[in-house]
Amino acid sequence: MGKDIRAISLFSGAGGLDIGAIHAGVHIVWANDAMKEACETYRLNIGNHIVCGDVNQHIEEIKRFSDIDLVIGGPPCQGFSVAGKMDAEDKRSQLVWTYAKIVSIVKPKAFIMENVKALAEISRWKNVREQLLKTFRKEGYAVNYVVLNASDFNVPQARERVFFVGFRDKNDMVPNLELMMEPYKASSPSVGEILKQMDKAGSGNNKGLCNAKITLAKKPVLRNSAYSGMLFNGMGRPLDLDGYSATLPASMGGNKTPIVDEKALYEGQKPWVEHYFELISSDSSNIGKFKVPTYLRRLTLQEAARLQTFPDSYVFSGPQSTAFTQIGNAVPCNLAEAVCKMVIDVISDKQKLIPIMSETENTTLVVDKNKATQILLDAVENSKEIKDELGAKIKKILTTDEAKAFRYILFTAILAKATDDRVDPLSLQKKDNVPGAYDART
Repeated sequence: MGKDIRAISLFSGAGGLDIGAIHAGVHIVWANDAMKEACETYRLNIGNHIVCGDVNQHIEEIKRFSDIDLVIGGPPCQGFSVAGKMDAEDKRSQLVWTYAKIVSIVKPKAFIMENVKALAEISRWKNVREQLLKTFRKEGYAVNYVVLNASDFNVPQARERVFFVGFRDKNDMVPNLELMMEPYKASSPSVGEILKQMDKAGSGNNKGLCNAKITLAKKPVLRNSAYSGMLFNGMGRPLDLDGYSATLPASMGGNKTPIVDEKALYEGQKPWVEHYFELISSDSSNIGKFKVPTYLRRLTLQEAARLQTFPDSYVFSGPQSTAFTQIGNAVPCNLAEAVCKMVIDVISDKQKLIPIMSETENTTLVVDKNKATQILLDAVENSKEIKDELGAKIKKILTTDEAKAFRYILFTAILAKATDDRVDPLSLQKKDNVPGAYDART
């Protein structure tokens, strides 16, 4: 379909989600954000179709759009975030309902709503997420949510976010978004691999220096590695150049900005922080005896944008502190592209919706198909690895009403086998990340 996919973007920010959508083949016809500098950034890089201001004041304007295929957006998350107030009454928390209202007005073929991981996992927000699902289903959408790690989608950042995704006219099923995203995964480069591609800090394409001073904590908090805990004052931790960055916060620009070791980056030396961590871990009397070397510095503005997978040509409007905020608030472009591609493939009939099957549904299916149970029984009978005693226990699980949870594992395993021939229903662990290769001998 390509550019035939017409979308409205809400809470667009600097455009991270929108860049991903555009790369996936979406044509965005209208966008909105309340932050003046973010809107200017959007105009500079994407287009003039963004309207700045409170989206609630533009509902009538939104109503004029018809034949919208997709609504995308990430309502402000500070009210739900563990790093924020955790307040459901926070005005920003209420904007998820504004998003739901606009979906009900526009009635797109699908929608994508991004937010912080906490909204998906913390019990405090259980009622909120259940009400969101109920609201979308009432409007006729097959909807679910999934927590995705950006590092699984060609983003050098271990950033976890929840995505609520819905498909119109299919509200009688619950999509298995985790399984549906599997084909869109891509390996990510390390932080070091990304930063080495750039000019040295302060020059060329990497001029946005952050001059916040780096000082050692007088009472460091030690964890299991030099890259966790708190060895420095402020929340800006050193970057593991061989791994992925932690979530880049919107509060970057001061002492919450991550730290780069230039000798480790450019000369391949062992990171200073690892030496320091070893010395103070083995002997606490070493605390206070060291000073931060001059080759440790803060992440630059352009490096932060790179770790969020913005294009190199992207220009951020406003002062540097505001630009850092725009970058930290953004959905990583490559992650956004992967999610948008999956959704586009579904509404373009290139991929089918895969439902989540409840235990009851799985059990009913197997009872109706007694052959599936017999296949498992035969597998147990013919396996050289299954001891007689263990085989007897498995047979008991399959042929009695006891141990429903274990029977469900076995049923699911054989269903997975039917779906994908690579699955070994008696395997001890997943092989080659094949979905459904469950531990059937637990």
